[in-house]
Amino acid sequence: MDSPRQQGLRRKLVQQLERKGIKDPAVLAALRRVPRHLFVEPTFIELAYEDRALPIACGQTISQPYTVAYQTELLQVCPGHKVLEIGTGSGYQCAILCELGAEVYSVELERILYERARERLTRLGYRPFLRWGDGRLGWPTYAPFDRILVTAGAPEIPPALLDQLAEGGRLVAPVGTGSDQTMLVITREGNQFKQEEKGLFRFVPLRSPDQREAE
Repeated sequence: MDSPRQQGLRRKLVQQLERKGIKDPAVLAALRRVPRHLFVEPTFIELAYEDRALPIACGQTISQPYTVAYQTELLQVCPGHKVLEIGTGSGYQCAILCELGAEVYSVELERILYERARERLTRLGYRPFLRWGDGRLGWPTYAPFDRILVTAGAPEIPPALLDQLAEGGRLVAPVGTGSDQTMLVITREGNQFKQEEKGLFRFVPLRSPDQREAE
């Protein structure tokens, strides 16, 4: 399932991410532990440890490892944090958050991806809370969340996610209407939200059920 060759490729990938500027030792350790090749489509398994996004089902992607590492580092997750992830996708980012000791709640719009991620994460021993639904609405039953991570590009931060962010909490999301989005870090101070811009990235769009059905 996880051969010495694949472990070696993973170590090399993590070294590459370090050279690109990822510094958080906990994030780097999580990336070393999670077998990314088990989250990619079989067609692309030989590319699993290249620093690139790869296609998965439903027209979605498993994000580039650097992007996963960068978003995770910005999120500043500590053990015991309650983390909401919007866009489970393959489940890879969810596994990274679990490795950091977070209590993870993840919402996925696509039923196929939700079911595959649930099976995969369970098989690998991870125990996040997963839900099939519209991620723009968050997961109010379990709010507030210490951290919220959005893994798809949106024209704006959905208001429901801001409402569900805990006092002192931190939200990381790519925001923009063009082909590239600006990575935003939002921190909550009472009813005020402080915003920082952290570079340009390219993500698949954050969709609603209506947008999915229209395709």
